[in-house]
Amino acid sequence: MNITFDMKKFIDNFENSCHKVQKKTFSKNEVITSYIEKRNQLCILISGNADLVRYDLNGNRTIVEHFSQYDAFGEVFYAVTTNNELLVEAREKCEVLFYIYDDIRNKCRSNCKFHQMLAEDLPELILSKVTDLNMRIELLTKRSIRDKLLGYFNLVSSRYLSKSFSLPFSLTDLADYLSVDRSAMMRELKLLKEDGFIDKTGNRITLLYK
Repeated sequence: MNITFDMKKFIDNFENSCHKVQKKTFSKNEVITSYIEKRNQLCILISGNADLVRYDLNGNRTIVEHFSQYDAFGEVFYAVTTNNELLVEAREKCEVLFYIYDDIRNKCRSNCKFHQMLAEDLPELILSKVTDLNMRIELLTKRSIRDKLLGYFNLVSSRYLSKSFSLPFSLTDLADYLSVDRSAMMRELKLLKEDGFIDKTGNRITLLYK
């Protein structure tokens, strides 16, 4: 998530200020939250990695989004109009800030500093989230598996400001995230390595074309 304000200061103020915000810790594979219509919940991942997953009526699982430190998620960003269940699952130990978006209209009695900061910084937080969603849409609209892989690698590389990085997914989950067949994706990864686009060691990718 690309934001200009000091996110760490934002979180630190929350921990010692607004009584309307909750902070919770979750273990690996634990469900952080489910998306429920009309709850209008805003969550910020303080630490760890998590996935937004969808289960359809047949129990099939799809990774909709991946979240890392300081990413925002929750029903406030989605119109919950489907019977398919949307869950946020922790991929490792996670700390999460929870806030009901509707409460921003109701100032705290103490007029807390965090609530003021939230009112000031929330538009930028939401704009950054919209930008992330647009990049996700652009990624999924790429026609070939190679283009999807390279597009995703470029996004991760830009996020970590490094040509070498560890994938936040297993390869099975990466195929799910990119909406491609895993076997076909594995073949394309092999070709990308042979063609000199990437170096791959285990779950670590190094881009050779940047």
